[in-house]
Amino acid sequence: MKIKSQKDFFSGLMFAVMGVAFAWGASTYNVGNGARMGPGYFPLMLGIVMALIGLVIMFTSMTAETEGGDPIGSWAWKQIIYIIGANLAFGVLLGGLPSIGIPAMGLIIAIYALVLIASLAGHEFNLKKVLILATVLAIGSYIAFIWALKLQIQVWPTFITG
Repeated sequence: MKIKSQKDFFSGLMFAVMGVAFAWGASTYNVGNGARMGPGYFPLMLGIVMALIGLVIMFTSMTAETEGGDPIGSWAWKQIIYIIGANLAFGVLLGGLPSIGIPAMGLIIAIYALVLIASLAGHEFNLKKVLILATVLAIGSYIAFIWALKLQIQVWPTFITG
């Protein structure tokens, strides 16, 4: 069978592989049954559904005609580095790295750093829009996690709050 859309085939393959990996990882937990679900039930079902979606996408990539075969382009290294770096910076700023002396900076600063670094991955950068987005996300995160859910997350750096 011939691959008629490379993009769809490899995205489906990625979904299938990740779904199988999640299902396999979830099988180490107590799964339970539909009436008494264990901690592994939801991740197992999610992994199975993800793998099935990937297989359907792979099947359609081999049956549906596409113009030019939808070849895969080059890797977007700049975007990969900025997005992964933004997530790493968020984690380090939120919790700190005490082993090397980096203190936790809190939720608000971590969100601003996440949004600023991730926005550099795009083709255009508008500082005003980025700061508005970061402010909305910071306020929304504060309302959801600190106020509504009452999670014990450091909001501000200790040099501000004492």
